[in-house]
Amino acid sequence: MTFSLAIVGRPNVGKSTLFNRLVGKKLALVDDRPGVTRDRREGDARLGDLAFRIVDTAGLEEADAASLEGRMRAQTEAAIGHADAIVFMIDARIGLTPTDRAFADLVRKCGKPVILLANKSEGRGGEAGTLEAFALGLGTPVPFSAEHGEGLSDLYDAICDALPEQTRPQHEDDEEEDAGAGPEAEADDTPRRPIKVAVLGRPNAGKSTLINRLLGEDRLLTGPEAGITRDSISVEVTYAGTRLEVFDTAGLRKRARIEDKLEKLSAADALRAMKFAEVVVVLVDATHPFEEQDLRIADLVAREGRALVIGYNKADLVARGGLATRLREDVDRLLPQVKGVPIVPVSGLMGHGLDKLVGAISAAHKVWNKRVATNPLNRFLQQVTDNHPPPAVSGRRVKLRYMTQPKARPPSFVLFCSRADAVPESYIRYLVNGLREAFDLPGVPIRLTLRQKDNPYAD
Repeated sequence: MTFSLAIVGRPNVGKSTLFNRLVGKKLALVDDRPGVTRDRREGDARLGDLAFRIVDTAGLEEADAASLEGRMRAQTEAAIGHADAIVFMIDARIGLTPTDRAFADLVRKCGKPVILLANKSEGRGGEAGTLEAFALGLGTPVPFSAEHGEGLSDLYDAICDALPEQTRPQHEDDEEEDAGAGPEAEADDTPRRPIKVAVLGRPNAGKSTLINRLLGEDRLLTGPEAGITRDSISVEVTYAGTRLEVFDTAGLRKRARIEDKLEKLSAADALRAMKFAEVVVVLVDATHPFEEQDLRIADLVAREGRALVIGYNKADLVARGGLATRLREDVDRLLPQVKGVPIVPVSGLMGHGLDKLVGAISAAHKVWNKRVATNPLNRFLQQVTDNHPPPAVSGRRVKLRYMTQPKARPPSFVLFCSRADAVPESYIRYLVNGLREAFDLPGVPIRLTLRQKDNPYAD
């Protein structure tokens, strides 16, 4: 039986380090300064034979509910409400603080099992703080070091004691009953894998607000401040029958303007999410459409080979007269490498255009996975060379022999020819544009590789 744990505590006690340790990957951003984590991040964790859901949260702070820190605390309280048990973490080297005592009362009132973890207790420096933690009245503290992995066996025992029903080993009889269902029943019940979607854009373009509207709840931290999101947070969404795994990312500014180390880590995390995505939604602020940074982000997505959808958010704030036509012309002119990319007007705040956005994501994903048979490709090659033969170079003509598609994601084609290095770039663009039109491949990057066979008489 699966269960979930929420890691809570004041800032800079090592919650994200523990999260990374349990999931086995460096998913959460970690830095020496307090308050790095803002949104709550979920991941699949393993500890021995236990498999469970772990939730990393923002550090608990006393603040006004309307402030950024207050909204962060509300996210942490929501994580506490959904978890089966709480891992309350303190810094054993610093010892108990008034903040620890205040939030221990908050955790105690939730009425859920609590595991008290005294982090940074390696060596003798943490002994006093570990003993001091008994005063919180949350049970026996577990000496632990998230950085070095010390105390994992003690944490395992504490989880089993806190959740005996959920951590009880499954009986062999139950396993046989599950196995008896047969592969056919399993195949019927297995859902189709969700489409991985990364939402990229400049700071304050409304990425988190849009994803919250898709989810139908305030899952991600939002506000008028620019640059709230730091970690790339993934959430699963089912909208109009389409399953998506959406990654909310930090806003990307020009590289020359990024000086803070934490912003560099956030930008790198956003780019990593883009590389693992299948479809990327570049969200543009309709009040400041298509600035240079938007084009840079879209070009980066195309060079990475991901399907692209452009959403211009806050469309309810601008007049509609000719905006869509103007954007269409600008995109086809400024981004010819993804000609025909879908452009969808949306409003994350009001919820307008979400069905069209999800439809565009699904259509772009299908085009990104599209394969073309070899026979139609070679008929296409014969037709385009009859209409416009490749130019002769140094008095010798280039022979285009045949074409095939070895892979999709994105659509990639190989053209076998003589003198591959002599084919001009303009003719390659002509072939790519012809492929896009002939086989209906709008909005995805197309890879065309030229190869030539070795000349047996060269020596």
